[in-house]
Amino acid sequence: MSPFEWMVALRHLRSRKRHAFVSLITVISILGIMVGVAALITVISVMTGFSTYMQERILGTTSHILITGTEGLEDVEAVLTAVRQEKEVVAAAPYVMGQSLLKVNGDVTGVVVRGIDPVQEGQVTDLSRNMVSGSMSELDDKGIVIGVEMSRQRGLILGDQVTLISPSEISSPFGMVPLMERFTVRGIFDTGMYEYDTGLVLVTIKAAQSFFDLGSDVTGIAVKVGDVYRTGVIAQNLQKALGYSLWVRDWKEMNQNLFSALKLEKITMFVILVLIVVVAAFNIVGTLILVVMEKGREIAILKAMGATRRSIGRIFMLEGLIIGFSGTLLGLCLGLGLCYLLANYRFVELPASVYYVTTLPVRVQSMDVALICLAAVAVSFLATVYPSRKASLLNPVEILRYE
Repeated sequence: MSPFEWMVALRHLRSRKRHAFVSLITVISILGIMVGVAALITVISVMTGFSTYMQERILGTTSHILITGTEGLEDVEAVLTAVRQEKEVVAAAPYVMGQSLLKVNGDVTGVVVRGIDPVQEGQVTDLSRNMVSGSMSELDDKGIVIGVEMSRQRGLILGDQVTLISPSEISSPFGMVPLMERFTVRGIFDTGMYEYDTGLVLVTIKAAQSFFDLGSDVTGIAVKVGDVYRTGVIAQNLQKALGYSLWVRDWKEMNQNLFSALKLEKITMFVILVLIVVVAAFNIVGTLILVVMEKGREIAILKAMGATRRSIGRIFMLEGLIIGFSGTLLGLCLGLGLCYLLANYRFVELPASVYYVTTLPVRVQSMDVALICLAAVAVSFLATVYPSRKASLLNPVEILRYE
């Protein structure tokens, strides 16, 4: 692009009383691009933040890899030894999992009971670091750890008594009755996810084995690795080492539906919001067509003075790109500003029981922002093709004949 083409393009976009309507449409075009880019950056950042938040919370509550058997694991030490031989494994710990009913003051609710080793649990999950009351080290065979939401809903504090009701039955003088066992609340955790904080309780492995009548068996082995994004490869290696009598799953496989849905929503929202930029690009087309009509005499004079068709076309392409780039730059500033406000002031409150989170999580990724800005500039450039071609094909003889 020559200085001459820049000079003419900028001159066409300057405000003049005679061309005030064209200038107004130019401003509207810039504002349309700005709103589209800002909406894209904000929405995509919120969706990325939500996906990242869910990933962090899930990985903090459950392990990176779970190894289970069809009917539990019997030779636990042999499996642990084989697992720990994998060089990328950081830690491994046995666990027991089962469903039960929790009875508090006559109210009964369904819960997931996880039996853990209080010492080893901190090596494979973040639950011990998410304690808001009590300590995981205080958990004994008659103790239980509950979530903060369950504590609020049931009015439970440390030292309160709760009753677990097993789905299995035992014989008694009155016939078959459910197994019930009383536990004392030893701690309260806060994972930040409503589902876990209301429906998960922790007891010791020994207590869970006794409660579910498992003997010395466990449900599986929880594994933590160094790189959470290589869990698929590590899981395959463990599957080969342990044989196919055991089931090895990583966190991505266990939550595949959730993260696939989040990814699809992100792509869908990107496509929908790009349409805002496309609509704004139509304003660019209209603006350039009006400029071509208004500046027909000047275009003819430029051609008569030796300007080539290609040069005329580039002038109008520059005008469209200036509009698109200006709108993109303003939208970038506005979008990043909105993301900053959402991340730091958290003025949008959400019901945790519906959305898992209490405020909008925001995570701005440079790759997403770059892609949005490139898409906006590309759409703006495409909008200049037709008006630029029409301007370059104008015949100066036909225009100047009646001047």
